[in-house]
Amino acid sequence: MNTTASHTVVSAAALALALGAALAISSAPLTAQAADSEKCFGVALQGKNDCAAGPGTTCAGTSKIDYQGNAWKLVPKGTCEQTASPTSPTGFGQLEAFEEVKNS
Repeated sequence: MNTTASHTVVSAAALALALGAALAISSAPLTAQAADSEKCFGVALQGKNDCAAGPGTTCAGTSKIDYQGNAWKLVPKGTCEQTASPTSPTGFGQLEAFEEVKNS
């Protein structure tokens, strides 16, 4: 193997290692943040949910209506059931998915 090829392999390996380390470091704060948060169903606006919005949707940003009962948003722990949700049976966010109440 010539010198140029050796340098290319070493450079590629160094880049992969650096990228892996950067990704590992950047995900650490997210884990700590998630520990202080909870999934709150029925509080996300259309297209602003975090993930797992139920049947008919795939993931983040796919909720079809405001306050969709099976779409959730991460909120600070302890605040979900105090957050307004006009489609919820209680009028507030829920810790589990629910069937939306029809407004008359």
